[in-house]
Amino acid sequence: MNEATPDQDRLLDEAIDLIIRHQNDPDNPVALEMIRAWRARSPDNEEAWQRVSKIHGASGLILSERRKIERREGLGLTRRNFMVGGLATLGFGAATYSFGPSLLLRTRADYMTAKGEIRRIDLPDGSGATLGPESAIALNFGAEARTVDLLAGMSFFEVASDASRPFSVLSDSMRATALGTAFDVSEDAGVFSVGVDHGLVDVRAAAGAPESIASLTARQWMTIDPVSGDIDRGQREAGQIASWRDKLLIAERETVSALAARIGRWLPGRIIIADRLVGRQRVSGVFDLNDPLRALQAVVHPAGARVRQVTPYVTVVSSI
Repeated sequence: MNEATPDQDRLLDEAIDLIIRHQNDPDNPVALEMIRAWRARSPDNEEAWQRVSKIHGASGLILSERRKIERREGLGLTRRNFMVGGLATLGFGAATYSFGPSLLLRTRADYMTAKGEIRRIDLPDGSGATLGPESAIALNFGAEARTVDLLAGMSFFEVASDASRPFSVLSDSMRATALGTAFDVSEDAGVFSVGVDHGLVDVRAAAGAPESIASLTARQWMTIDPVSGDIDRGQREAGQIASWRDKLLIAERETVSALAARIGRWLPGRIIIADRLVGRQRVSGVFDLNDPLRALQAVVHPAGARVRQVTPYVTVVSSI
């Protein structure tokens, strides 16, 4: 896992060669058929193609036969320089890309925070919410229920007791419901997490499934990946729920992708994981968010990956 295998190296080189061939003669049916046949050989071929073409297409990087030769001579287009160099040209785009989602969130959110900002909010029912960095919530409080849409990031809720109006936090895929309790909810890289400080929280699918996935009590936590179906749960020490409020990230077998997404809420710009296999690795530990770059380095180290700040706005995690 520490380095790309020879087969992965070869597939990346072949994908780069095909990109160059297609670029030089985009309407050539023979080149198009070669690409189609090569991608169809195996899932590994398709994955290599997606990695290379995504970076090439997003950056607008122009390749040439001259640079193909330079790659072989170690002067220019190595696989590392192709990937990292292509991502470097995204620097300015990455700085502006985030404005699109941010503007969309602003139209939906009642409360939101910026990178590195932690803010406590008094809710209209007497409850309190502490929003983590780069987070957003929208409220829908009615006569029969209190619903908070977690639009982005994380929040710790201290719920005012009201047995006639359950308090629910809703994400894209999951719902956590409590009466009088304090609990933490987050969603990073699609992974839904719940941690209970005290009280009782019911967790179930957002689509209104009749059966509960779990009922969590004091100091219990759970992470759910709706895509893979992976569910992890455990128990923390007192005071460790929502430790991000003290700029500590406590992880127990969480994916590098989810942890990088969370750390990215403290780190300027965007974090790009260039190797999906790295993103799937699971890591445990305690990481200091006072230095988010060092925390990210500590997270990816067990997966055999490296962190590079390509520009002030782009941080790349890769195994190459």
